[in-house]
Amino acid sequence: MKAAYWALVAAAAFPAVASAHQAGDVIFRVGTATVRPTEGSDNVLGLGSFDINNNTQMGMTLGYMFTDNIGMELLAATPFQHKVGLKSTGTIAEVKQLPPSLMAQYYFGDKQDKLRPYLGVGINYTTFYDTNFNQTGRDAGLSDLSVKDSWGVATQAGLDYNLDDNWLINMSVWWMDIDTEVKFKAGGEQQNINTRIDPWVFMFGVGYRF
Repeated sequence: MKAAYWALVAAAAFPAVASAHQAGDVIFRVGTATVRPTEGSDNVLGLGSFDINNNTQMGMTLGYMFTDNIGMELLAATPFQHKVGLKSTGTIAEVKQLPPSLMAQYYFGDKQDKLRPYLGVGINYTTFYDTNFNQTGRDAGLSDLSVKDSWGVATQAGLDYNLDDNWLINMSVWWMDIDTEVKFKAGGEQQNINTRIDPWVFMFGVGYRF
């Protein structure tokens, strides 16, 4: 009797939907995406490693379900803008970046389940642009800033809560392997700084299933 009671409670709390996350579905998700770098770099002019701040933008994903459990997803976003600095100087530059990622995914559970947790692994490409020193950097004799684009592994874990046959609420976390080279001149002398960004990306939003 107790088992039957708790089964009824679970069914009331998470009722099944007619169909969700099944083969052939196209899933569009949109929400806030926050990039939190776990940065590290070579020593910069004897002043320590680069500091890179967090940034939040609009994130979007487009997915396709090959089976009821296996899918693929492309991550995109509006451009992220980061302040780059050193502990002793504060911010010396600003950099924009876009990190599109393509993921292969596995969804746990059945197509009628309201809750569909999933894991993914894939590849990330990050391109950097609008790389500029601010007045503080220029006053220190820094110039000609550039940041090399990066290819690396990406992983993710996420959870969809299906509201009905079309709408869902999503939350996901990504980790991206982003290793790059920062080039600039200090007093006219060329500097090349190996930099590891390796951010965590947290996304919260809604989705629509076609």
